Amino acid sequence: MIGSLPPRYRISIDPVRCMECGRCIENCSYGVFSRDGDRIQVNSRNCTACHRCIACCPRDAISLEEHPCDYRSHPLWTREAREAIYNQARTGRIILAGMGNALDYPVIFDRLVLDACQVTNPSLDPLREPIELTTHLGKRPAKLDLRRREGGDVELRTRLTPNLRIETPVMIGHMSYGAISLNAQLAMARAAKETGTYMGTGEGGLHAALHPYQDRMIVQVASGRFGVNIDYLERGAAIEIKIGQGAKPGIGGHLPGEKVCADISRTRMIPEGSDAISPAPHHDIYSIEDLAQLVRGLKEATEWKKPVFVKIAAVHNVAAVAAGIARSPADAVVVDGFRGGTGAAPTVFRDHVGIPIEAAVASVDKKLRDQGIRNEISVIASGGIRGSADVAKAIALGADAVYIGTAALAAMGCRVCGNCYRGLCPWGIATQQPDLVARLNPDEASIQVANLIRAWTLELAELLGAAGINSIESLRGNRDRLRGYMLDESLMEVLDVRAVGA
Repeated sequence: MIGSLPPRYRISIDPVRCMECGRCIENCSYGVFSRDGDRIQVNSRNCTACHRCIACCPRDAISLEEHPCDYRSHPLWTREAREAIYNQARTGRIILAGMGNALDYPVIFDRLVLDACQVTNPSLDPLREPIELTTHLGKRPAKLDLRRREGGDVELRTRLTPNLRIETPVMIGHMSYGAISLNAQLAMARAAKETGTYMGTGEGGLHAALHPYQDRMIVQVASGRFGVNIDYLERGAAIEIKIGQGAKPGIGGHLPGEKVCADISRTRMIPEGSDAISPAPHHDIYSIEDLAQLVRGLKEATEWKKPVFVKIAAVHNVAAVAAGIARSPADAVVVDGFRGGTGAAPTVFRDHVGIPIEAAVASVDKKLRDQGIRNEISVIASGGIRGSADVAKAIALGADAVYIGTAALAAMGCRVCGNCYRGLCPWGIATQQPDLVARLNPDEASIQVANLIRAWTLELAELLGAAGINSIESLRGNRDRLRGYMLDESLMEVLDVRAVGA
């Protein structure tokens, strides 16, 4: 007999401050609170630390304590290791979790510091001098063929491939309808349109309510091909082929049948109530040549009018794979690090497979430069981008732009409790229950997401100005603007940065 485990959280209600309004009972979707006569009872074992009760309590009467009763400390047999064994001994099943890698690995971004100018190389004031943050994503020609006409005008003879123009190097990553609610997608789509950037649909198709924002949507083609038809492809501003995901490299996706309501069924083009299973590989892709054929097929289907991206997980050979993609007709490669979020992933994959985005982007950029093909493709960094400093550092390591996911959800109220896969999100984000979805107002949420992107864009301009740089293009791959602090020599060699003071 394993017995009862220590609760992860303890919820307390201050009887002096509580006025027994019942808002905690109404707002908690996990069943922590219940009424017993004229008292409110608490079942702390159901708590996920979503903070909905704390946010809704009008008297600040609720407090939350993490690990109120812990196990005997041990350097190897941590609480997480022991509880994983207890859970699997009881169930014999794989343990699922949400969000990205949760182990206590060092965050490389936090050990990289940016440069600033003084005296001999003056900084720029973004309030008085233009700082160019506009970014173009897509292939760039190796050279330009120019001809001067008789009248003196210059004619460009080089055929340019379609590019995406974004007003800020921050885009919203792919989160599908099914994994998140339609209200959450609507909020992010409006924010993308408002800020001049783009948003990914995820692999769940494009709901009709998002059609007004289709010129700011990047549609995704994954191994399950959910919702994919010619109408879907033509509506997107760009197309992304999903090969891998940073939170679970090497495996596919699974949307449980209980989440597949009539609306999701129509959008994904699958039977209502059936599991939406994306296989691990694309069954028509077993080589770079096969991938190039799919890229070419998607381009031909859309008359070569749209850029095609390829998303791969950051794994050990990510640089070699990216170099192969750069030699295909693909226009951009998305590199997703192991801190990338997800609605559901086996914990063993989330925490133990893949590499950090910082090392992945640096190695991809170096490989492409060494082979002389860096301009053949744009690089988009994804997975664990938390603020404008991370954006600047990712670009200095070699990215052209970044995707954000969890940060956009947090802007809408997400507390990163990691229980997305249960479909009970009390913030109306990672759920399909109508009463919970209605809690998220897409009009208000879109303003919050747009505010976040604008704030990061302003901070990026300030960081560039402080470094004496007037264009985001000049920061791309500019390792001289970075220094490593408390990083070992081998990792700094991978990142291609020098130590502080050097």
